[in-house]
Order: sequence, then structure tokens, then C-alpha cells
Amino acid sequence: MPSLLRTFSERVRIDWYLFVPAFLITLAGLVTMNSFVGDQHFFMRQSIWILVSIIVFFVASSVDWRFLRQTRVVVPIFATMIVILLLLFGLGHVAKGAQSWFRLGTLGLQPSDPAKLVTIIMLAKYFSRRHTEIANVRHIFVSGVYAFLIFILVFLQPDFGGAVIIFGIWFGMLLVSGISKKHLLVVIVSGALAVGAMWLFVFQPYQKARILNFLHPLANIHTSGYNAYQSTIAVGSGQVFGKGIGYGTQSKLRFLPEFQTDFIFASFAEEWGFIGTCLLLILCSVLVYRIIGNAARAPTNFETFFGLGLAILFLIHFIIHAGMNMGVLPVTGITFPFMSYGGSHLVTEWFALGVLSSMKGYSKGPRIS
Repeated sequence: MPSLLRTFSERVRIDWYLFVPAFLITLAGLVTMNSFVGDQHFFMRQSIWILVSIIVFFVASSVDWRFLRQTRVVVPIFATMIVILLLLFGLGHVAKGAQSWFRLGTLGLQPSDPAKLVTIIMLAKYFSRRHTEIANVRHIFVSGVYAFLIFILVFLQPDFGGAVIIFGIWFGMLLVSGISKKHLLVVIVSGALAVGAMWLFVFQPYQKARILNFLHPLANIHTSGYNAYQSTIAVGSGQVFGKGIGYGTQSKLRFLPEFQTDFIFASFAEEWGFIGTCLLLILCSVLVYRIIGNAARAPTNFETFFGLGLAILFLIHFIIHAGMNMGVLPVTGITFPFMSYGGSHLVTEWFALGVLSSMKGYSKGPRIS
């Protein structure tokens, strides 16, 4: 049996150490949704999206993605993503004040999710060719322009959470590229000034309110701080062993808004408690560790930067989502990878894992620059 599994894995290029933890995290989200009384449509729809996503993973794992190393392939992909994001402002569906979706009948597609992956691919291509010249500030500026084009189009939807992720991807990949401490300080100071300017001239009142609620969590628990307050109650009420599957009162009684997406971690923590939450975070850590390990053993710089970019993407999502659910970070509307309800992010995440799994299988031989 082990030999048959090994033969099958080599033939379809599947990294089971990527698949298994991601699949268990996905199941954790599905089980949590199944406990929502009167909301079985979340469970049924998510089940379909999981099936589609896993098929996408297997298909992506069987494709040789080494053609992504070519500039003539990456640049058109990036340009197409820019066009798609621009089309949102004319054809996008407005929901909850944000024009972030394309409506196709009963389906909603959110382009900001694949835009994160495209950003990683573009930056991986750029840094893989210029990592030895990263001391030149020009490369910091040029890479920043690529990321900024995606950032500003996502931010203007407005999708502040998605824009934060785009910035985090660029900054994280900049750090692993070998930026000097002097240039790092310049980037940090510039970022601080930019945030200050955005606070004065760009941020909407509700975005400012979320940050102020984080600084003063008990100031507006009946208005703008309601979501964060109810989330911390849900996490804390789980205690050590949790209330049990289907007994999470914060989500079942609708005290916790968006319990299937933005606050899925709090819903899970209420039912599974501290022990279950630790197991969930261990699975997340195993997944990120495996991605970083694959990146470290990759034969070319492109695969290395792609893997590191993907690890940064997931790590930022895990940290910010869990942090805002526990009240230690402002609420930004960021999903929990593989776990939150929704098809766009789920398909994108499984597709990205499939690409990474394929790269590991196809990229054999000695490391080259």
C-alpha cells in the first residue's frame, strides 16, 4: 500500500503534506457551519465549493507550471488581472457598501482573491531575477509599483482587508529578498507616513471606527464595536474543551454577525475550546512550515519566492483573522484560509497549493539561479 501511494503521488505530483493539513482545516470549517441552526445552505454550498476546489487542486497538481518562469507569460497574466479589477468599477455588484464582486446568477466571484496570487507570481518573477541586486533601491520602487497597482484597485472597491493583504505580501517578499536595513527603515517610515495620510484623507468613518474600537474595545460595544465584542465573548466562552459541536450560542443565536466568514474562528473556538483551537493552529503551522520547506528546497529562485510568497499570504491571513476574532487586532474583514465560507478564496487557495505541489514534483535536479 505505501508503495502504491508513493507511485500515485509521483504520477500526479501531489504533496500529501500540503494536502492533509489543508483538508483538515477545510473540514473544521465545514463542521462548524453544519452546527449553525437554520443555516444549512452554508453547509451545502460550502460542500460543493470544497469538492470543486479539491478537483482544482488535483488538476493543478498534474500541470507543469514551469512556464510561469517566463516574463512573456507572467506579464500578460498581471495585465489581465488589472483589467479585471478595473471592470469591477463598472460591472461589479455592490454588497455591504463594497463593489468587490461579479454576480453570475446565484454565484458571486471576488477577483481580489486571485489578485493576491497574481501579485505573488509577479513579485516572484521580479525578485527571482534581481535578488542579487536588491541593494539597489530602484528594485524596491519597481516592485512596489507592481504591488501598488493591485493594492489601490482593491482598496478603492473599498476592500481594506484585501488591500492590507496585498501590502503584506509585497512587504514580506521584500524582506525575504534581502533588503538592506537602511532601505527597510525607509520603507517602514514611508509606510507610517502613508497610513497617517490615509487616516486624514482616505479612510472612511467606519474604517476609523474599527481602529478606534480596537484601541478602546469597550467604548462602543452596542454600535461599531459590537462585532469585535461578541467575537471575544465567543472565543472566551469556549474555555478549555468548548461547548461542543452545535452548542455555540453566539453563532446559533445570531449574537455574532458574519459567523460563517469573518468570525468563523470565533465560532469554532466557542464549540471546540482552547484544546481544539490549539489543534487548529497546529495544522496551520504544519501547512506553513511545509510550504516554507518546499521553498527552501526549490531548484530555482522563482519557485523559492513563489513558495515564500504563498507562506506569507497564508500566515498573514491566519494571524489577522485569529487576532481580530480574539480582539487583539482591529476588525478588517479577512477570511480564515480553507475554513471561512466562500468559493472565490477557497478555489484560489486550493489552486495555489496545487501549483506548489506540482512545482515540487516537476522541479527536480540541482538548484540554479
